[in-house]
Amino acid sequence: MILLKSNLQRAALAFLLLSLAAACSPSTTTNSTDGGNPTQPAVVSNTPLANAVGVAVNGNASATFSEVMDRATLTATTFTLTYGQPAVPIQGTVIYANQTAVFWPAVHLPSNTTFTARVTTGAKSRFGVALAADYVWSFTTSNIQAPGLPVPLGMAGNFVLLGKSRLSTVPTSAITGNLGVSPAAASYITGFSLIADSTNMFSTSSQVNGKVYAADYAVPTPSNLTTAVSDMELAFTDASARAPDFTELGAGNIGGRTLTPGVYKWSSGLLIPSNLTLTGGSTAVWIFQIAQNLTLSSATRVVLSGGALPKNIFWQVSGAVNLGTTAHLEGVVLTQTSATLQTGASINGRLLAQTAIGIDSSTITEPAP
Repeated sequence: MILLKSNLQRAALAFLLLSLAAACSPSTTTNSTDGGNPTQPAVVSNTPLANAVGVAVNGNASATFSEVMDRATLTATTFTLTYGQPAVPIQGTVIYANQTAVFWPAVHLPSNTTFTARVTTGAKSRFGVALAADYVWSFTTSNIQAPGLPVPLGMAGNFVLLGKSRLSTVPTSAITGNLGVSPAAASYITGFSLIADSTNMFSTSSQVNGKVYAADYAVPTPSNLTTAVSDMELAFTDASARAPDFTELGAGNIGGRTLTPGVYKWSSGLLIPSNLTLTGGSTAVWIFQIAQNLTLSSATRVVLSGGALPKNIFWQVSGAVNLGTTAHLEGVVLTQTSATLQTGASINGRLLAQTAIGIDSSTITEPAP
């Protein structure tokens, strides 16, 4: 037994014991999921299932992880799809969200063919920890094509109008749903006569049946908008990655046509100079991939029939979007640049633009869920 002869000795021993305890304890500043060390990620499920047969030729491959991953490490280099000997790679795009990476082939897969999907150790968690080993599985296609899948919008789906640089209106417009702009501030939302809420998290407007958000409003609005904009950009990439069923239809002019569900792709702009009809059921999906501008002529309408729903229609536009006077569009617009609605133009859907949105006495209605 150690006999302490003074208060000073007792204090010194107490300090020593505390120091030893601190040295043995895990650091409180370490990013971890197991109390001290970041957990090694693993693939916990995949589609198609291993050794699956009869897989649709327009399908995809996906891997779900045990940890939140670093999106930048999930690419067509670290997540691959091949067939044959020697292995022939399939070109494609990888989309990562909600701990799941999806490989979308750039073209329909060859039928009655066995494919090998591989996620390599180049895939890392958000803490920089790699998979322990490559994760590999195989599946075999059929000669059938499955119904298309909608494009996930994430938090961008909380907005009927979402832009990065400016939202402007020539009154009076009628908008049902939320508006947002980020990283621009509220001063870049013009023509709406905004009324700030007492929380300073959002504003209201007599032209908007919903709330108006901007990047300089009170928390948590800025971070929510940052996520929504990121999800908007991810949705644009997702829509552009789907393998086309039809290419260059009408040489970029589809006025007067009736289109069934599918993925349509143009290397040019797309003009709709007269009414366009989309016919299909309530689960049917249309994706329009447009390399340049989308233009609806004045008084032109996109018409839905057979139970088709605007929430399942996606216009992925690399150029600008322009709706002429009193023109009407159905669906979700994902544009990489700007969108302009001329006097009296309307949309039953969403308008998600990576630059500016300008509307003029327009009607924008959020689609039914």
